[in-house]
Amino acid sequence: VLPPVIHIAGTNGKGSTIAYLRAILEAVGLRVHVYTSPYLVRINECFRIGERGGGRLADDAELRQVLEQCEQANQDEPITIFEIETVAAFCLFAQHDADVVLLETGLGGRLDATNVIDRPVATVITPVSMDHMEFLGNSLSAIAAEKAAIIKRNGPVVCAEQAPEAMTVIEAQAGRMRAALHAAGQQWHVSVERGRLVYQDERG
Repeated sequence: VLPPVIHIAGTNGKGSTIAYLRAILEAVGLRVHVYTSPYLVRINECFRIGERGGGRLADDAELRQVLEQCEQANQDEPITIFEIETVAAFCLFAQHDADVVLLETGLGGRLDATNVIDRPVATVITPVSMDHMEFLGNSLSAIAAEKAAIIKRNGPVVCAEQAPEAMTVIEAQAGRMRAALHAAGQQWHVSVERGRLVYQDERG
């Protein structure tokens, strides 16, 4: 069984959003599993196992073991590298107790392998722009629809500031899913004042 999942999609800033979230959650003592892609040097970077005091990257032996298990279970059926890596992440995380999983989409959202999570505790949409148009569509609204498809029924959504055409699509999807939308520039505001980060919402 996986710990509660925060699911993150968008074009820009997914990695830094996850880095901020991990720092915040670990600062209050939580154990945080993290699945991200791509990696810079070693595939191990994609799989961070949450432990007290900051966690660690999966080592070669456990990664090999879990990938072999997934390969056996797949029984030579067609599968992409990202799909089997995602399954391996879920298996690995289920073997280690933690308080939360930070889960980054690979490409888009609607058809992404990570989108099998049906009840995330929250979803996050980072800024959406034109990317992977051969897979996601030729307009900002089409791409936003792919990303916004990670929004699940009754789950809160935190959304970065977006271009108007992207925001319209995200708002509509949140409405369809009856998901509480917390959008930057609307429900909350953040700015830099005299070198300090200042956050403001309806509670002050």
